[in-house]
Amino acid sequence: MADIPSRVPSRVAVRRTYKLYIGGAFPRSESGRSYPVTSPAGDQLANAALASRKDVRDAVVAARKAFPGWAGRTAYNRGQILYRIAEMVEGRRAQFAEEVAAAEGVSEDRARALVSAAVDRWVYYAGWADKIGQVLGGANPVSGPYFNLSEPDPTGVVGVLAPAGSSLLGLVSVLAPVITSGNTAVLVASERAPLPAVTLAEALATSDLPAGVANILTGRLAELAPPLAGHADVNALDLAGSGTLAGELEALAATTLKRVLRPAGDDWDDPDPGLSRIRPFLEVKTVWHPIGR
Repeated sequence: MADIPSRVPSRVAVRRTYKLYIGGAFPRSESGRSYPVTSPAGDQLANAALASRKDVRDAVVAARKAFPGWAGRTAYNRGQILYRIAEMVEGRRAQFAEEVAAAEGVSEDRARALVSAAVDRWVYYAGWADKIGQVLGGANPVSGPYFNLSEPDPTGVVGVLAPAGSSLLGLVSVLAPVITSGNTAVLVASERAPLPAVTLAEALATSDLPAGVANILTGRLAELAPPLAGHADVNALDLAGSGTLAGELEALAATTLKRVLRPAGDDWDDPDPGLSRIRPFLEVKTVWHPIGR
């Protein structure tokens, strides 16, 4: 009897569904829309959720709800949580490297180096978490029987526009310093290269970061940035990835007296960014206390 060749059925690929990250959950855009994400060479990589103005408002609500609890944690505990995020990203190095290489059109070696730098950036800011108060605060000499102490406090909800050309390292470099000091964030990922941002959201969701502290939206910058900049419940704005919209967004931010960081230029490879992205999103509180006799 002749052998009957066995037939191995081909599998249907299980493709990822890229969603938004709002309040610790992964909803689809309320509009139900998506858009194609392509590599620099024009090859389609995936479809990402196309967030709407309503998604921006939902993300701000989630960030505002999370702010009191996050700001109220000890600085040491926030540092522990950021270090845990570094561990989660480290555990998915291969996936991040593959996505960064596809998104930015760089070599595999360069992609791995960028992922390593992103992990190191989380560790860097984790180390800063419990040192901000000592460096930016302190006791002030006054004339009178009082103690006078200055203490930096988080400003609130910060809107962050991620850099267009640095899909992971640049994103981490603008998000990590905002949440390190106790702020919460609504981040608009790079329109052209959003996939590493969604994978980062999955790492955040499986870390100890409370829901709503970091919210990540994907979509059209021109559609999402103006409502974020003009939102009355957003306290500050980082225009790192604003491009030609910077002037318009500054004007919108001025209507609600937001703090605005508009960097002249950024070197995301700098291993020691210091407090340059922490200081702008802090407010100094001064406390007077009588000296007992």
